[in-house]
Amino acid sequence: MLNVHASGGLAMMRAGAEAATKAAADHGLPRPICLGVTVLTSLDRRALDAELGVAGTVEAHVLHLAHLARAAGLDGCVASPHEIAPLRVNLGKPWVIVTPGIRLASHRDDQLRTATPRAAVSAGADYVVVGRPITAAADPAAAAGKILEDLT
Repeated sequence: MLNVHASGGLAMMRAGAEAATKAAADHGLPRPICLGVTVLTSLDRRALDAELGVAGTVEAHVLHLAHLARAAGLDGCVASPHEIAPLRVNLGKPWVIVTPGIRLASHRDDQLRTATPRAAVSAGADYVVVGRPITAAADPAAAAGKILEDLT
């Protein structure tokens, strides 16, 4: 997989998809899944409006960026757990959704739009991204085990 920021616009995303296709062909490899990063999980409605000047809801902005990513030839997007369901409704099952912000209910940090692993997968995420709940844990192996338990 590789990703580009969807906020970079249609031309930049298209160039990323084309470059991935060419590089894969040049090396006799399949093209990697190409994703557009939508709205970071550390941002909320207030930050989008006050800091970035983006009007409307977070969901509307994520959907807008995801549609641009599809038009650019990307295969999916990176989006918070909160936008998985509307992405599935609007872009369908073939659209790949990678979801960061995965936390167990007991884990709190700077990420604002989060969900448990089970909730994200149940909502339709194809892949979940788990970072600090494992890497910052006193016992990373045990923390990873708890994440896996939540998925079963």
